[in-house]
Amino acid sequence: MLLIPCPHCGPRGQNEFTYGGDASVPRDGTLHLLRDNPKGPLEEYWHHTAGCRTWFRIRRDTFTHEILK
Repeated sequence: MLLIPCPHCGPRGQNEFTYGGDASVPRDGTLHLLRDNPKGPLEEYWHHTAGCRTWFRIRRDTFTHEILK
């Protein structure tokens, strides 16, 4: 199981979170169907849905699933 470090609650299991997508994609209200699926470090949005309900960004390696920042 992936442990995600919530900035308010500390490390929690991934089942407490909802993936919010690539944080480098502009959120301009338009629908983008085709996106890159890079292998390696990626900035991502995560939502602590079963905890403090905070949205935050992490940098995760999509190949190893290691959280880098």
